[in-house]
Amino acid sequence: MARDTTDFQPIEGIDELVGYLAAGNKPRDKWRIGTEHEKFPFYVDGNAPVPYGGERGIRAILEGMQEKLGWDPIMDAGRIIGLVEPTGQGAISLEPGGQFELSGAPLETIHQTCREGNAHLAQVREIAEPLGIRFLGLGGSPKWSLAETPKMPKSRYEIMTRYMPKVGSKGLDMMYRTCTIQVNLDFESETDMRRKMQVSLKLQPLSTALFANSPFTESRPNGLQSWRGDIWRDTDNQRSGMLEFCFAPDFGFADYVEWALDVPMYFVIRDGHYHDMTRFTFRQFMAGAARNEVPEGLPTMGDWANHLSTLFPDVRLKRFLEMRGADGGPWRRICALPAFWVGLLYDAQALDAAEALTSSWTYQEALAMRNAVPEHGIAAPFRNATLRDVSRDVLAIARMGLKNRARKNRDGYDETSFLNTLDEVVARGTTSAEEMLSAYHTRWGGSIEPVFMEYAY
Repeated sequence: MARDTTDFQPIEGIDELVGYLAAGNKPRDKWRIGTEHEKFPFYVDGNAPVPYGGERGIRAILEGMQEKLGWDPIMDAGRIIGLVEPTGQGAISLEPGGQFELSGAPLETIHQTCREGNAHLAQVREIAEPLGIRFLGLGGSPKWSLAETPKMPKSRYEIMTRYMPKVGSKGLDMMYRTCTIQVNLDFESETDMRRKMQVSLKLQPLSTALFANSPFTESRPNGLQSWRGDIWRDTDNQRSGMLEFCFAPDFGFADYVEWALDVPMYFVIRDGHYHDMTRFTFRQFMAGAARNEVPEGLPTMGDWANHLSTLFPDVRLKRFLEMRGADGGPWRRICALPAFWVGLLYDAQALDAAEALTSSWTYQEALAMRNAVPEHGIAAPFRNATLRDVSRDVLAIARMGLKNRARKNRDGYDETSFLNTLDEVVARGTTSAEEMLSAYHTRWGGSIEPVFMEYAY
């Protein structure tokens, strides 16, 4: 999320919070695709991490991008921490360890998503390469320790950094040493949201497996294919995970609100200052618990929007659904991730088929998949088969959905070609992580340094 929200409308009751989510309902012709992708900046000389300040730091890249694009700066305590397109059509933001993120515009087709990604990468390279900086497309930082990783001067991250060690063993790794590709998708009604939420929660471990791309930590194999997936197993289980209540047949907006109300907060913003609210749940905040803690200590709709952005389930509900399971990766993966989920969820026939395929899957089975995938990838077991076997059926449904959408580019090609990189994973039977590990043990000679050349933007 590039910019935290300020909306001073007071909250009168829980019904307003439910209504906030329900306001995301959109007719099908208004459905859009919003793709986010993160990457690790590094100095080509020595493959070292890039700090915020200095003539060749993250700030210099942001200032160069601002001059090039004409986007509005996002400031925090007088420091530039991001950029936003003036009409809201995209933003650039920083993750805690300097991971550089594009939050893409809401677009109609995967073709547009790929053009957007290409343009962004070309623009950022134009600014960064004269500074001796390139970007790495992986799900986990392969070389630098937590102590070696820079910290970005962003107020919300200072609060999170203090809080994370209190609620899990891997929260700081999540913040500072992981990258993802995500896609944000719309729904037309509460029923449509429920169907998409349930299908995508069940299939999120498969997404993690297909995109597994983080096998190294501190210059050595970490024993995992998706270190990032493993990190999310013990980051902050109060605000993350599969959310068993979402599997209920009558799950709706109000259920998500009731859960969110009892998750501890991170912050509220008053007069541009971030106040630490980690002692309170949002329900306690609504009951007046912070009345003496912060100026105007009653909640606003802006506080609610910000709180929703600090919840980290595998599929996050806001006024759209966020698919959060995939590791970061190279350019082709930036296009493949939205193609995968759009194919499954944006065509009625495909959604029916995906729902039928997964209808008998239980929460416990999905959770077992989630726990097995970080180590085993697409070889993770499921019932009497593996996720590789499941992948064939799921990708066939996604391909059908994209074909049915029939969104063609100027050369007459539809969106199905963007799934090819995932078809290759299934055909090979090995993930990107396994391919990297094979290279590490053979042609890389036991060194992870070549990853900075082969997986760089």
